[in-house]
Amino acid sequence: MSNASAAEGCTSDEPEEEGGRLVRFVVHGVLLNGIAAGGLLGNALSMVVLTRPQMRSSINCLLVGLAACDTLLIVTSVLLFGLSAVFPYTGRLRHYYYHVCPRLTPYAYPLGNAAQTMSVYLTLIVTLERWVAVCHPFRAKALCTSARARWYVLGTAAFALAYNAPKFFEVKVVERRLDGEPVYCVTADERFRTDAYVLVYIHSMYMVVMYLVPFSALAALNACIVRQVRRAQAERARLSRVQRRELGLATMLLVVVLVFFLCNLLPLVTNAIEVFNSNLLERLDSLVKTSNLLVTINSSVNFVIYVIFGEKFKRVFVKMFCGGCARRRRARDSPDHTRDDSLASCGERMSLRLARDGTTRRSEGRAGARAEGRASRLCRAPSPAPTVYYPAPLTELSSASTCAEPRWNGHARPHV
Repeated sequence: MSNASAAEGCTSDEPEEEGGRLVRFVVHGVLLNGIAAGGLLGNALSMVVLTRPQMRSSINCLLVGLAACDTLLIVTSVLLFGLSAVFPYTGRLRHYYYHVCPRLTPYAYPLGNAAQTMSVYLTLIVTLERWVAVCHPFRAKALCTSARARWYVLGTAAFALAYNAPKFFEVKVVERRLDGEPVYCVTADERFRTDAYVLVYIHSMYMVVMYLVPFSALAALNACIVRQVRRAQAERARLSRVQRRELGLATMLLVVVLVFFLCNLLPLVTNAIEVFNSNLLERLDSLVKTSNLLVTINSSVNFVIYVIFGEKFKRVFVKMFCGGCARRRRARDSPDHTRDDSLASCGERMSLRLARDGTTRRSEGRAGARAEGRASRLCRAPSPAPTVYYPAPLTELSSASTCAEPRWNGHARPHV
């Protein structure tokens, strides 16, 4: 979320040109709102799947925290940018544009920045956890635990709120009159946003805390992970099952970090332009709108990555949400559920079936008796003395068993 867009989501004192309203409506009103709707659904499904008992692990605890802060970031983006972009171009949502959004901005904007900060550093912690698991597996059991992961999430949330606390005082809401109607506008609080504050906190600290430190650490850690993954893939046949699972998880999280880099590259450029030449950034307003869209995309796409690259996530998701359909399909295709196509009535079909079953059982009984008699005559030698029966040799039993009818116990149990 760019610093240059603090009050851009709601009303301000500066009028907007027709072309700017159109770009804003397309980028924020259409694309951002549509992607946000899918992102909210995807993050909700991710949290449901990742909190299942069979998915319990330190990395999944971190991913649940990441999905939660991404959800908050999406909600604040919709409130600040998505819904407020509808009125200037279409004339709809007038009350929200002039009354609701300006009053939400002093709270939604700091919370959105805190969610973005938390998302950045949770991504860094997830990468650090994978680096320990892949490059230092003997220390992973002690360091990568669910209890530690929960403390990491809480600590990151506390840091994000503390770092973004000054943003609660950056803007103020003022009342204006428009055609005799009171409306509200968001403006910067110049008493709080002094030149020193802007230079130190908004420009310098923001670039260091939000980009230089996490981006450098992510680049170094992922370079080590990629090198270890390539080395492990060359020896994949000798890897254990646990090592292969850790390798697949590391590959999935590499994709998460790659998407993070791609989606945050343009926000990095816009904030750098704002630091060195803020007047140039005003002429490149479409870049600011696009950077906000990319931040929303980054918060919305993780579910798709989990489904594509996470084997266990995909299995649990399919079992939870598609298992009933699969069971019904198997039951429908089973021969035990075939339908009798006879034109007779239900009672007639039942009587015919009973008669047919009785005839079949009697014929099978007679055939079985005859076969048993023949077998006894073949296996028993004629002797006037009393017959003593001994167990048949193993070879005879095995050859005789091949002629018998297959029994249910001989079949593999069907997978449920």
